[in-house]
Amino acid sequence: MSTRPARSAGSARRAAQPRPLPVDGGLGPSCVALPPGGWATVLDFLAERFPMVARGDWLARMAAGRVLAGDGSRLDAATPYRRDLRIWYYREWAEEAPVPFQETVLFQDEQLVVADKPHFLPVMPSGRHVRETLLVRLKHRLGLDTLVPVHRIDRETAGLVVFSVQPATRGAYQRLFAERAVRKHYEAIVRWPPPAPLPAVYRSRLESVFMRSETVDGEPNAETAIAVREVRGGHALLDLAPHTGRKHQLRAQLHALGVPIVGDGIYPLLRPEGADDFAEPLRLLARGIGFDDPVTGEARCFRSGLSLAWPGGSEVPASD
Repeated sequence: MSTRPARSAGSARRAAQPRPLPVDGGLGPSCVALPPGGWATVLDFLAERFPMVARGDWLARMAAGRVLAGDGSRLDAATPYRRDLRIWYYREWAEEAPVPFQETVLFQDEQLVVADKPHFLPVMPSGRHVRETLLVRLKHRLGLDTLVPVHRIDRETAGLVVFSVQPATRGAYQRLFAERAVRKHYEAIVRWPPPAPLPAVYRSRLESVFMRSETVDGEPNAETAIAVREVRGGHALLDLAPHTGRKHQLRAQLHALGVPIVGDGIYPLLRPEGADDFAEPLRLLARGIGFDDPVTGEARCFRSGLSLAWPGGSEVPASD
C-alpha cells in the first residue's frame, strides 16, 4: 500500500515528447536516453542494461520494428552506440505468466475510473509483470491511453484502485492521497491470538529494507486504526483504517504486533519469486475508499465487491 505524489516537471516533459511507437493493447512504449559509455552498438547496450531480456529477443524486436529511435527510424544489430540517442521500445516478456483472475470496473466518468483489483495482479508494470497488470488491462479494455493510478496497493492485495483519466486534473486527485485527505477501509484475516491485546490505534516507524518494511526506533511515520470484528479459532477478522500510506504498512505492522496476515509471502518469511499459490491469496482487501472530489465537489464513496475467505472455510460477508 503506498501513495504516489504528482509527477515532476521533468517527467511531464518526457511524457509530452512525441512517441514513435503507438500504445499496443494498453501497453505504452518506454523511452531510454543512452548514457555515456563504451558500447559499440545499441544492441550491446540493451543486452547489458536489461539482462533479463535475451540478446536474441532484442534482435527479434528490432526486426519487427519494435525498437525505434526518437525520429521513428528503426534500429538493428549494427546501429552504432551514440550518447544521448533516445530509444523507444516496449517493456514486455516473451512468455509472461497470466494472472487467472479478472478485474471489475466499478465506476467510470470523465475524471475517474475505479476498479476492483484481484489478488496477484500488480497495479503497474514492474519487473516481469507488464501486460498482466491492472493499468495495462484497463487501458486496453477501456481504450483510455491517459489512464494513470492516483495511488497503489500491493500486487498480493485485492480491492479498490482509483485512476485518473484527465492529465489536467490528475494532480488534484494525487494530492488527496499525499495530504491524507482520503478515508480508507481494509479488511484482513490474521493469525490469532496476539501475544498482547491489540491497540485501537497503532503507530510505528517503518523503513524500507530491500523488499520489506522493517519496524525501527524513532518518530512514528505509520498509523493504523485497528478493530477486531470476529474471531474463529486460530484466526481473526480485522477492520483496518490506515491514516498513512507507507510501503507494506498493514502487513508490516500486523506482523510486528504478532498477528501476521494469512497468506503473506513476505511477512514473516519471504516467499521465492514465482511461488504464488493462487488458491491461498493474501487475506487483505481494500474494502472502501472515500473522499471529497477536488474537481466536482461531490462526496465520493466506493465499496469493493470482492470478499475474503476464511482459511478452508466460508467467505466473509461485506461490512456496512
